[in-house]
Amino acid sequence: MDRDAVAKGLHGAEGRIACLRHVASYTATQALALAAADRGLGLRLNWRWAAAGLLVSAATHYAADRSGGRWAEDPEKQSTTRMVRAAHRAGKGGWLMRDPQAGYRIDQALHKGCIAIAAGVVAAGGGR
Repeated sequence: MDRDAVAKGLHGAEGRIACLRHVASYTATQALALAAADRGLGLRLNWRWAAAGLLVSAATHYAADRSGGRWAEDPEKQSTTRMVRAAHRAGKGGWLMRDPQAGYRIDQALHKGCIAIAAGVVAAGGGR
């Protein structure tokens, strides 16, 4: 739901619960799409590997989304997320502080990279 997508980066239990609901909905949608592709294209996926790929996608999606709306935080001045701290350690702190689009771009790059890894896990299982 939109309210969960908006609240997923909030501090505390409210943000964590919203993010869990958001990721559960996202992962269920991925599972349905994967099942439809498997059936429609005759992929004969190994569902243990597919479940592992969905788990990778869900876990990494949760980790990235907890930073939602918090990318401009300065870890030297306040407590923030692991992803924000990692971006600063990687030398992206100045960019994050200056460019309002920087957080969104890092977020999307993380999501796309993690989805590629998750797809690799699913594919590694081969057919049944």
